[in-house]
Amino acid sequence: MILRRSTAMLHSFSLSTTTPKLLSHFTPSFFLCTSALSPRIRIWLNQSYSRRTRAFSSAVVTASSPKNTGTDTFFAEDTVSWQSLGLSDRISQALSNAGFARPSLVQAACMPSILSGKDVVIAAETGSGKTYGYLVPLIDKLYGARHDADNDLEKATVSSRTFSIVLCPNVLLCEQVVRMANDLSGDDGRPLLRVAAVCGRQGWPVNEPDVIVSTPVALLNSIDPKKHHRSDFIRAVKYVVFDEADMLLSGGFENHVIRLIHMLRFDEKLLSRVNKAGSENPVEPNSDSVSHFDFEGEEDMQNESISEAEEMSEGDVDAEDLMEETQTSPVKRKDWRRVRKNYERSKQYIFVAATLPVNGKKTAGAVLKKMFPDANWVSGSYLHQPNPRLKEKWIEVTTDNQVDALIEAVKQFGSKASDHGAGVSRTMVFGNTVEAVEAVANILQRAGIECYRYHTGLSLAERAESLDDFRAKGGIFVCTDAAARGVDIPNVSHVIQADFATSAVDFLHRVGRTARAGQFGVVTSLYNESNRDLVNAIRAAGKLGQPVEAAFSRKRSFRNKLKKRAGSNEAGQISTAEFMV
Repeated sequence: MILRRSTAMLHSFSLSTTTPKLLSHFTPSFFLCTSALSPRIRIWLNQSYSRRTRAFSSAVVTASSPKNTGTDTFFAEDTVSWQSLGLSDRISQALSNAGFARPSLVQAACMPSILSGKDVVIAAETGSGKTYGYLVPLIDKLYGARHDADNDLEKATVSSRTFSIVLCPNVLLCEQVVRMANDLSGDDGRPLLRVAAVCGRQGWPVNEPDVIVSTPVALLNSIDPKKHHRSDFIRAVKYVVFDEADMLLSGGFENHVIRLIHMLRFDEKLLSRVNKAGSENPVEPNSDSVSHFDFEGEEDMQNESISEAEEMSEGDVDAEDLMEETQTSPVKRKDWRRVRKNYERSKQYIFVAATLPVNGKKTAGAVLKKMFPDANWVSGSYLHQPNPRLKEKWIEVTTDNQVDALIEAVKQFGSKASDHGAGVSRTMVFGNTVEAVEAVANILQRAGIECYRYHTGLSLAERAESLDDFRAKGGIFVCTDAAARGVDIPNVSHVIQADFATSAVDFLHRVGRTARAGQFGVVTSLYNESNRDLVNAIRAAGKLGQPVEAAFSRKRSFRNKLKKRAGSNEAGQISTAEFMV
């Protein structure tokens, strides 16, 4: 905002311009059909295209609300129950015990696809229920498999165990996923499955869990080639979730994530090859007959990047080309170069994000379409646009009135009880940098307003303590964008941008901290002349009811205009120290 900083490049992206073709709707049992159409959930089919000798198409499920049946934009129809989605009675009861009477639109759209075993991409707005959207069906499948194995003594062996891994970009998100999974308990009050986080100071669990939640780096370190349990673990993994997928497929995460995908796919192709060779007497995926294969010599995978992976599709990803010939395997490297395009799948991949651009070869969405062309895409009704339950307030400020505007905005809503009936008010105030957060917190404290601080300058323990206190007690939470992604804080009634977001993506994640799970919320955005072009683009899209990215241009002239305006206003911006005066 007013604080001195370099202007970030606008995240400019757009959805596919291909007009989808309506195929059918879901029945309550959610089998594809041509009759008994539901007005809420539609299945679309993207335009197919050919790549060499293989064509593919992606089924896109749009979680949409009816236009003439009230104002509910979060929950599915009353007639849609957990059981009607294909979930077992036990998991349905666990959801009811946890206070979830019926699914959200996004959950109703994605759960049948996940239960079917197909790869799924969930791209839906913040606060739409995506986390339980993937956790619930996976827990149901894992619990059913474990229950069946426990009842069959012949199959109840260590090698028959199956796992799910959930990858998140940071430790706090990992811990949040674990907490949400543990909230699903049986009638005895115990969690249905064993879920463990492997990140931060938490190493590999002593008791074998059913679900492991980790960051990419922590997981790779835990399954280092020198660790004896690596190959057994990789083969036992059946479900892989990438939460905040757009972040995991970019920046510092991309090399690690691509390496993990290659490792998992290599195991799928290896087992498929072994099973095909012994088709007369096929082996189980975790059979000792394939235990002599290992993954050593694979270190080069960590250097792979999205730029290389984007040229691949599921049909021609030669992950094995990245492998060096090992001493323990008689298979030569050149043999793996000729791996067949069609192989027996033994793992399911699920990608989840609130922002997932597909325009451009290197965007996360485009990479997923290349690497997983047959995946089902579940799209939220308000993807890439503010929630309709959100009330927005825009205030242009100058050096003279920015502090007064900030304090007034905080007092206007921060002193009121929450409209959600919880009796606690929660306000989040965003700054772009650690220095900005400290400056804003000092201003509020001098005005007699107590607040919590949350930024990367604090230790992990300090951040966790602030977050827990804010969840429990409410109040004012001053933070950077470290708290804008994935963190689920119930009943946040007000979001204030003391520093306006530097990109459309950051804007969407910030405003998504309120008006979650069917609730209402308010966003107050303070901006100055240097932010005006970005603000105007976002507001114009909102007035037209369009996704935010539709208002942006990828043309260089538009980006240069933003740079020029930011540069011309740099002299008018004040430093953090001046902001504190």
